[in-house]
Amino acid sequence: MMVTARRVEAAAGEVRYEFGLDDRFDRILTIDPHTLDARVEDGDFNSAAGAIASKIVKAWRSSGEFPTKMLFAS
Repeated sequence: MMVTARRVEAAAGEVRYEFGLDDRFDRILTIDPHTLDARVEDGDFNSAAGAIASKIVKAWRSSGEFPTKMLFAS
């Protein structure tokens, strides 16, 4: 499984990413920068959403910034 994401918005209250399998950015992931809670626009928080959200949050914890792009491959 390869999940890719790109940041599309970084407002004070939320950070939004387009993400999907194999460079198909067909879903939206939103992360609250204060609580680090993640949700998806379509309501289906499946393994792909969990994997990419985890990688994004880990990068944020490491650098203090939300990355512009992220890739998860298993």
